Amino acid sequence: MLDMKFIRANLDRVRDGARAKRFEVDFDRLISLDDQRKEILGEEESLRNRQKTAGKEIAQLDGDEKQAAIAALGQIPDRIKELQESRRAVEEELDALAARVPQPPDPEVPEGLDDTENVELRTWGEKPTFDFEPKDHVTLGTDLGIIDFPRAAKLAGSQTYMLVGDGALLELAVLRYALDTIVQRGFVPMITPTLVRYEPLYGTAYFPGGEEQAYACEKDRLWLTGTSEVPVTAFHMGETLEASQLPLRYAGYSSCYRREAGAAGRDTKGLYRIHQFNKVEQVVICAGDEALSREHHLEILENSEAVLQGMGLPYRVVNVCSGDLGQGQAMKYDIECWMPSRGWGETHSASRFYEFQSRRLDLRYRDDEGRLRYCHTLNNTVIATPRVLIPLLENNQREDGTVAIPEVLVPYMGGRTEIVPRG
Repeated sequence: MLDMKFIRANLDRVRDGARAKRFEVDFDRLISLDDQRKEILGEEESLRNRQKTAGKEIAQLDGDEKQAAIAALGQIPDRIKELQESRRAVEEELDALAARVPQPPDPEVPEGLDDTENVELRTWGEKPTFDFEPKDHVTLGTDLGIIDFPRAAKLAGSQTYMLVGDGALLELAVLRYALDTIVQRGFVPMITPTLVRYEPLYGTAYFPGGEEQAYACEKDRLWLTGTSEVPVTAFHMGETLEASQLPLRYAGYSSCYRREAGAAGRDTKGLYRIHQFNKVEQVVICAGDEALSREHHLEILENSEAVLQGMGLPYRVVNVCSGDLGQGQAMKYDIECWMPSRGWGETHSASRFYEFQSRRLDLRYRDDEGRLRYCHTLNNTVIATPRVLIPLLENNQREDGTVAIPEVLVPYMGGRTEIVPRG
């Protein structure tokens, strides 16, 4: 959430940012409501000051004039009550509208409508060449007996899957390898709740606006999270940290759930866009300094690249355009792995938010001079699976239908160096 003082002082920039992100916000109404709030507060304060000073003034009056002053003083509490009710109504509308104002994109963010206008920054690795007709991951997984879509659909509907045998072991190997890598880089591991209250989702800016993509457990007023970013970033919600504690580096592991409402076409085939998946997410909570946030942003991006490089997966890094940014993101890098059956496919998203999330979470710290300031937050995927199994299977397939296991995963696979058809 943006501070109203910031919005008013940078109104043109905030308007332009909302337009670039394709967010519709009635800024005229927002400013009008803020003006009303200030006017009501001003009258409340004036009346309370009147209550404090009226006694001495009345004591100096006589007769009808004194009685009139006493009567006027007696009406002040009712008027204050009226003003408080008016202010509550104004603030309720103001807060709801302010909650939808997006963080303006940083200057280096390219303007664009959607992910087709993201800008490639660099690539790593070589795309494989095959002297045979390569299979997609659906065919590979089915032929090897490690992925079962029909039985999963029978149990849980469309866009579901079951990993079997070496498929299950491969997913666990990837998750553990990624978690070990990020822990070695100084991140504290967490296993997080997947059911959370509204407040963490609001605080991380998934709500309001993202309800359509979340599974609601209405009876208990809980929601299934689509990423451990939500509980990890909100872990210190409502707290005041000390500058000496920062930066905090966390790695949250959890199962994740998304409805994927509106998904269609090839994205709904196979493992690319499914309702349930597993993920290791890195979160950084740091001091409120933009230059420092930028440094951490590059750090978490490099962490994820190291994981992919360790597995030998070719990828590219893109600068995400304004129309493809979320509400709170000032800038985002996506990593897209090469998937022979579909081309580049997004597997990681590294985002910086400055104080957008921490304001909503009331997450602050006391700086070295004793001032209370809002923290900055950042996050990035370490690994998300089963999507990453697509490039792992497709890039490492052999003509005989077997799949080579990357060397870094062999210890996590019990020494297996390849996946062969189940007997």
